[in-house]
This record gives sequence, C-alpha cells and structure tokens, in this order.
Amino acid sequence: MDTSAMAQNVVLSEPPVSRLSDFKTITKTGLSLSVVFSCIAGYLLAAETINISKLLFLAFGGYCMVGASNVFNQIIERDLDAVMERTKNRPIPMGRISVKNAFILGAILTIIGLIILYAINPITAMFSAISIFIYTSVYTPLKQKTALSVLAGAIPGAIPFMLGWVACTGHFGLEAGILFMMQFFWQFPHFWSIAWLLDKDYNKAGFKMLPTGTKDRGTVLQIIGYICWTIIICLVPLSDFTGSLKLSIYAAVPVLIAGLVFLYYGFKLFKNKSENTAKKLMAVSIVYLMSMQIIYVLDKFI
Repeated sequence: MDTSAMAQNVVLSEPPVSRLSDFKTITKTGLSLSVVFSCIAGYLLAAETINISKLLFLAFGGYCMVGASNVFNQIIERDLDAVMERTKNRPIPMGRISVKNAFILGAILTIIGLIILYAINPITAMFSAISIFIYTSVYTPLKQKTALSVLAGAIPGAIPFMLGWVACTGHFGLEAGILFMMQFFWQFPHFWSIAWLLDKDYNKAGFKMLPTGTKDRGTVLQIIGYICWTIIICLVPLSDFTGSLKLSIYAAVPVLIAGLVFLYYGFKLFKNKSENTAKKLMAVSIVYLMSMQIIYVLDKFI
C-alpha cells in the first residue's frame, strides 16, 4: 500500500472531532470566559442597580469579541501553531477548519459582538474594537520581533475589567482607569510565567516573549517587580482619591494576603527557576486575579 493510501486510512480511522469542540478550541473558551468574568466584575462594581439584560449583553458580546480575536490570531499564526506541541492539534493546522471558514467565523463574531456592545453604549463597542485591533494587528505580529509584544498584549488583556465599568456607566473615568491598571500590571507576571513554562515551544516558533530573552534572574526580577505594582494598585482604592471605586480595610486584608501569596511564588521562581514553579506561579496569578475581583464585588454589596 502506498503512503497516500496509508495516510487516508489513518485519517479515516481517527474519531471525528465535534464541531462544538473545534469552536471551543478556536475561540479559546477558557480564556474567553475568564475575560467575561472580568467584564461582569467591573460592571457589578459600577452598578447601583443591576440590569440583567445589559449584563447578559455584556457577557455575550464580550465572548464574541474575545473569541473573534482568538480566531484571527490562529489564522495569522497557523503555520507557527503547526510546529509547536501545545498548538499543533488546533483546528486550522490540522485542517479541520479552513482559513476561509475561520475568517468567516471571526468576522461574524466581530460583527455580532460590536452590534451587541454598541447596543449597551458606543464607548463599550469602541474599546472592544480597539482591543481586537491591538491584539491581532500589534501584539500578534510583534511576538516574533520583540519581547515588547507583551506590553502590547497587556493593553487588550487589561481592557475587560474596566470595560464592565464603562458598559455600566457609559463613560471612561478615573475608576475605569484604575481597574485597567490593576489588570494591566497583572498581565506581565501572568504572561511571563506562561512564557517561562513554554519557552522551548515558543522558541520553535521564534516567539520572543521573555523580557531578557531567556529564563534568568533578570526575567524573574521583572516578574517580582510587576507583582509588587499589581499589589499596590489593587490597594489604591483604600484611599479617598479613587472616586466611587472604594475598598474597605476589611476587604483590603484578604486582597493583600492574596497578593503576598502571589509574591511568594514569584520569589520561589527566583530561587528555583524551574518549570514546575512557573506553572504554579501561572495558576496562582489566575487565582489572584479572580479572588481580588470577587473580594471587590463582595465588599461593595456586603
């Protein structure tokens, strides 16, 4: 039997992958839902009364926009995804979704997302459009050129928390800016812990993600520095200079404790410089962000 026939038999013998599974993969459902979570938290912090329909619009529109960003990213990086272990089985490199169909999906998600978010208010749609533009047109192409791509990626990554506030209030002000800065500073230790963990895979694709270009003390020191900035900005609402965004002393204590745990794992990475520690730091960074947001919301309503 020739090789082409053998390949065909292998393909035919493989179990079919469901369309739903491919949709979840190409839109990165886990990441998209975490973004929706941040949007909802920001909305609740701004809301005097909760408008359920607006909240649902924000969640659905937000998912569409983040999903679209991920689709376009995977179209652009399809050849690079094919060489990395972590991404080689994605729908586009595997041929389960064509580039044409992926682009149509991304366009549909973008249009639906913008229409829904515009129905909430125009400024929410504007920030979402800015986010998808920076992610696909700045962050994605920069990944192979400079580690400053992380700075570009931190901007759309920081928008969701403040987007919820903007969706509720209809304007961008001091409070929304502080929420943006909280998630902006958080992006760096989160990004770099992932980059540390996946350094070999990223090198295959030529991605330049670590700030010093390698897994050294300089990179970890920058991780620790940004964790410190994250802790500080998350405690700023204790003051009287943050408008209607407030944090009580009772809520500040668990926020600080969570931040110190985050910082502890940063120092563990400085000491061990191991992939296992980087994996733990990445997990702790996610727990920290969600915990901080939950504490802020509970502090407002309790």
